[in-house]
Amino acid sequence: MRNPKLTGILVLIFLGIILISQAFYTVDETKQVIITMFGEPRGEPITNAGLHVKLPFIHKAIFFEKRIMEWDGDQNEIPTSDKRYLLVDTFARWRIADPLKYYQSVNNEIKAQSRLDDIVDGITRDYISKNLLIEVVRNSNRVMEISTEGETSTDSAADSLKIQFGRLAITDAILKEVQKIVPQYGIEVLDIRIKQVNYNNEVREKVFDRMISERRRIAQLYRSEGMGRKAQIEGRMQRELNQIRSEAYRTAQQIKGKADAEATQIYADAFSRDPQFYSLLQTLDSYRMTIDSTSTLILSTDSDYLRFLKQGK
Repeated sequence: MRNPKLTGILVLIFLGIILISQAFYTVDETKQVIITMFGEPRGEPITNAGLHVKLPFIHKAIFFEKRIMEWDGDQNEIPTSDKRYLLVDTFARWRIADPLKYYQSVNNEIKAQSRLDDIVDGITRDYISKNLLIEVVRNSNRVMEISTEGETSTDSAADSLKIQFGRLAITDAILKEVQKIVPQYGIEVLDIRIKQVNYNNEVREKVFDRMISERRRIAQLYRSEGMGRKAQIEGRMQRELNQIRSEAYRTAQQIKGKADAEATQIYADAFSRDPQFYSLLQTLDSYRMTIDSTSTLILSTDSDYLRFLKQGK
């Protein structure tokens, strides 16, 4: 048989464990807690980490994030004051500053993110639609220079339009406006930034056309400079080639003249030593060059061409 006393003790122990587990709760360093009783908040929010006590079964501990959280908005098409449509993508960092007010107004992170969507997107649309395109995409009036070899040009559009605020000033104004609204939801927005700004298809095509035109202008400049340098190099090459040819011709003529002079001197020396023998050699050379085995000559007996042959008989 079971011991009723032992059973009662075990039941009491079990109930005690349940009561203890319901009475104590732990708050992590990254969390903050509000206590509710039958759905109604009780007391101040608990933000200190550690072990805490509540009434079991009556009080309920609801935990909220204490760390900084991320809000990433959707890309929205927004017109600027000069009727240019931009695709603007923003992001923000926020935290739960008042857990009690946060619980009473939005209750959870999904609703908080949705509320931030409405607030941040709306204020961003208002500020961008009140400013020119150049105010959204630039931060200063620094002249944008395009440097090419031999030429430095500036962006004429940047010269004609001067910004008054700039992109950073607009995002700071958006942040301040948002910070005025979100405290009623127990939220603190720490920072807002424009992550990306893109042109829509119509504006993008115009920008691309301008970029292509600018690149073509620069390419034509390079081609013109290249053709000019090519003409200079070819002219210098032709001038140097003509100079080399002239020098070579002059040197060749000098060598030929010197050789002809030496040959003439040799011929003169040979002729002066034995004119008759020299005449014989010249005649024999003429025979060798003009007569071969296929040649036929008809000469008279008194021809001077055969005088050495006749003398040899």
